[in-house]
Formats: sequence, structure tokens, C-alpha cells
Amino acid sequence: MKKKLLFYCQHILGMGHLVRSMEIVRGLADDFQVCFINGGEQVPGFEVPAGIEVINLPAIKTDAAFRTLTVVGQADDLEAVQAARRDRLLAILHRFAPDALVIELFPFGRRRFSFELVPLLEAARAGGRTKVICSLRDIVVTKQDQAKHEQKVCQLMNRYFDLLLVHGDPRFQPLEETFSRVADLTCPVHYTGYVVQQPPPAPPAALPAGPLIVTSIGGGRFGHELIASTIGASGILQDRLPHRFAIFCGPFMPEETFERFRALATSLPRTTVERYTPHLLSYLQKADLSISMSGYNTTMNVLTTGVRAMLLAFTGNDDLEQTIRSQKLEDLGVVARIHPEELLPERFARKILACLEREPTTFHFDLDGVARTAGHLRALLAPALPTAAVGHCR
Repeated sequence: MKKKLLFYCQHILGMGHLVRSMEIVRGLADDFQVCFINGGEQVPGFEVPAGIEVINLPAIKTDAAFRTLTVVGQADDLEAVQAARRDRLLAILHRFAPDALVIELFPFGRRRFSFELVPLLEAARAGGRTKVICSLRDIVVTKQDQAKHEQKVCQLMNRYFDLLLVHGDPRFQPLEETFSRVADLTCPVHYTGYVVQQPPPAPPAALPAGPLIVTSIGGGRFGHELIASTIGASGILQDRLPHRFAIFCGPFMPEETFERFRALATSLPRTTVERYTPHLLSYLQKADLSISMSGYNTTMNVLTTGVRAMLLAFTGNDDLEQTIRSQKLEDLGVVARIHPEELLPERFARKILACLEREPTTFHFDLDGVARTAGHLRALLAPALPTAAVGHCR
């Protein structure tokens, strides 16, 4: 019998947390019976791995400033939805009876979801059989009152969690740089390496012919200036480059904004504007240049494909995560950062030309995050397994 694993993920603005979490559970399906709980907006065309049960809660999202939570596509008020979600989570826990509960990001982030997560954690602890794990990316968002924030994180981690898995490479980004109290955590802390998407067995038939430049902005709720700059630069460069520009605006971009960008590109025969592709990795494998935000997943796609890359950091709500990541990668010579003043079309076109002429530096990151995550979870649950089963899992 496979051990049962319940995985909670709440994405509220982009889709990076969902992509990374789904890639993790893809690697767990062989060893565990997985139930995946999605608390954010559903993504049309998003591919779910075979064998994974997915439960979509009534979706909650936030604005770009991370100030206001709102219910997606429903007239119900927020408090009623929060109560319904809390009760649903408790019912799922009771029905599924997991051996392991993995919660992505919380309590290092998503503390505004304590209304449902603290009752869930209390119930898991009260049952006495469920191990609780925090799944955390490499960089923690700093807060205005960082000392108070870190104290609360330590209290929650030490009360409820059995294991912290950091999906990063400490040679590049140690957790202590953005969370100073790692030593005060009483549970084991393990770096897994970075979680990366696996290349498809075959590229999609619709890939453009000829040289290619790809622009993408993840979910599409922010980064619109990057799309506008790419369209402007593609018009300037259409007689100077043989490249096609493939632009992906993201599933959450407002419809009127998406249509405006498509209209701007209609006079540019080698520029296409689409909403979303589940095959971004295939496009980047073919591309000569990637232009994107510097979120976790897109950056991992850049590193795994080795494509030349220009990265723009999201800085809303004074969030330094993407700035830290892109600055470190530029210092290593792996990517080129995009500064806001470079987004004017003429200047942006010159930057594209310069990036096409340079060869990026190679840095050997630990990219084995999926397999090592599975290994740590097997080890955590191994004492409860029969001896023969333990041998089988090794």
C-alpha cells in the first residue's frame, strides 16, 4: 500500500507556486497516493500529472500590492468563503487520512490563510499519525517588521512541523540570507536542490520555424510593461533580425489588455501574441533568447535550457525575491537584468541585440529538487513502514 500524501498549495497573484508544487507531486506519484489541494484560481490548459487527485477550493486571489484578498468568480463574501474552505479542508483531512501533509510556503508566507491552515494543522496534530512538512522556495520575502515575522514563523514551525524542505541550492542562495533564525527551528531542515520542470518527450508540432525570441510573464497579472516593450522592440528589429517573437501574456492577464497587445502585434508578421502555452520549456529549448520576469520557475527553465536570458524583477509590495535572484545570476554572468529605464522600445531593442551576441556563463546548480524531495519524504515516513517495504523504497 502506498503512503498517502496531502499537498496544499495557495497561489494568490501569479502561478509560480502552483507550477512548482505540481512538479513536486509529479515526482511523488510513483511512491505516494497524492491528493493535491489548490486554493488559487484554476489555469485553463494547465496539465495535471496522471494519478494525482486534485481538489480545487473556492479560489481566493490578491491584488498586485498584496493588500486585499478577494474571491474569484463568485458573489459570496470573503468571510463566508473562508469558513467554507476551512470546513472543506478539515473534511478532506478526515476523509483522506494522510500519512504526510505538505504545506507550501506557510508559515514563511501566506499567513493571511491562518484562518484555515491553523485549524488544519491542529487537526493533523490531534490525529497523531500525520507528519507535517513545509515546502519552501529558496528566497523568503522580507517583512517590514522582520523580527516579529521571524518570531512568529519559529513559533508555528516548532509547534506544528516535522520537516522543512528548502527547494534551493545553498551554494547559490542559503536560506539564512532572507530568514536569519534557521538555527532556532527545532525540526530538521534539508535543501533539496532546485525544482525544475522535465522536458517533454517530444516538442509540440506548433513551434515556430526559424530563429526565435520568447517573451513570457508567468500568470500575467503583472509584467505588462515587458510585453509592451517587446512588441515595440520587435517592430524596430523586424528588418534587422530574422527572428520570430513568440509572446505569452499569461492566463490571468485581463482580457482587454490581452486584446490590446494582440492588436498592436497585427502589423508585425513575425510577432505572435498568445495567452498561454503549457509547452514553454519546449519554446525555450529552441529559443535564442528568453525575455521574462525572474520568478522561480521561469528562471529554472532558463537554467535547465541554457538559453540566453533577460530578466525583469517584480518589485510590487517591496518584494525583493526576484531582485535578489536576478542580481545574483547577473553577477555570475548567467543572465542580463532588465532595469525599468531600459524598457523604452529603442533602448530595449539595443539590449536585445547585445544579449543575442553574448554567451552566458555556465554555473552548475543543484537541479535535483524533485527526486530529493521524494527521498526526504520517504525517509521521514520510513519508521512507520514494514521492514520489507522500507527495502523496496530505497
